[in-house]
Amino acid sequence: MLLAFLSKLGFTLSKRRLTQNQQRRIQSNQRKKINQSSIEWQDEMLGDIQLGIVVTRHAKHADVETEQGKIYRCNLRRTLKNVVVGDLVSWRQGNQQLQGISGVIEAVFPRKNELSRPDYYDGIKVMAANIDQIIIVSAVLPQISLNIIDRYLVICETANIPALIILNKIDLLSPAERNDAEKQLEIYRKIGYKTLCLSAETGENMDALDTYLSQGTSIFVGQSGVGKSSLINQLLPDIKAQIGEISLTSGLGQHTTTASRLYHLPQGGHLIDSPGIREFGLWHLTPEQITAGYREFQAVLGACKFRDCKHLDDPECALREAVDTGKIDPIRFENYHRLLESREETKSQRHFRKEV
Repeated sequence: MLLAFLSKLGFTLSKRRLTQNQQRRIQSNQRKKINQSSIEWQDEMLGDIQLGIVVTRHAKHADVETEQGKIYRCNLRRTLKNVVVGDLVSWRQGNQQLQGISGVIEAVFPRKNELSRPDYYDGIKVMAANIDQIIIVSAVLPQISLNIIDRYLVICETANIPALIILNKIDLLSPAERNDAEKQLEIYRKIGYKTLCLSAETGENMDALDTYLSQGTSIFVGQSGVGKSSLINQLLPDIKAQIGEISLTSGLGQHTTTASRLYHLPQGGHLIDSPGIREFGLWHLTPEQITAGYREFQAVLGACKFRDCKHLDDPECALREAVDTGKIDPIRFENYHRLLESREETKSQRHFRKEV
């Protein structure tokens, strides 16, 4: 029955036997995994408690930086639920390295905030913590997506973290195209968001970006291919972040950053680079939270005739009237409903996957 079901879905099982070399490699990898997971730090092997900040998060380990600027790769105590870049932690250094591991993280200090995104398999996944500013990077290629920008802004509002919207690769636009891009960004400037047009290629407005980045800890977010790695190469030439090319077939950017990383900037401030995200889902938020994520809606919410107003064709809808009178941009209003629809579709798909 199981084989028939797998065959129907297009799965096939190979009957080819493994060679002796393949078997030895598999057994060797299994032994390595067992050895890596069996590292147990005894108290007598560890030094005093120290403070540090997580600057890189790997699958099973984290790199911790001390006040002196030294970095140590550490294990995590099994009692810790999650440790992310930006976390202030207490840790202990071992008296020797064990398989390249120098110590263990004992505890994570309370966070002032955290940036999270939904994950199909892990539920809500925290990406970074203790952030002063989220920098939303968009670009003229593959294309400017105001819908994606609005997704990020809802997250910024939900986490109560200030946002800066960047339009990168501005050098690729003609004067007329640039004027159109400025008009699109004006939608956000009118409601209080900061925006910046720049080019990592020509260096245009990179000094203005330096000023923003010097103000605490920032994090770059944005779809793959918008130029986050190129910006980091301009800001930190010695890092040589790997640059991805736009896929010629799909037009989507290729993922180049595989682990979140915190960099210290020469002008002051810190920058967290996170893995590229093509789709930033909002299915973990309630419709009320998404509505609250549109800051210009707040002045008119509660003024609708009906308490259960869906803000579509409902009679005497305050939001719809605000759109008609120019108080709310129609593009933002349309994106709002698209986000709600996308949320419902994603939740249904996720529920279906769980059922299967």
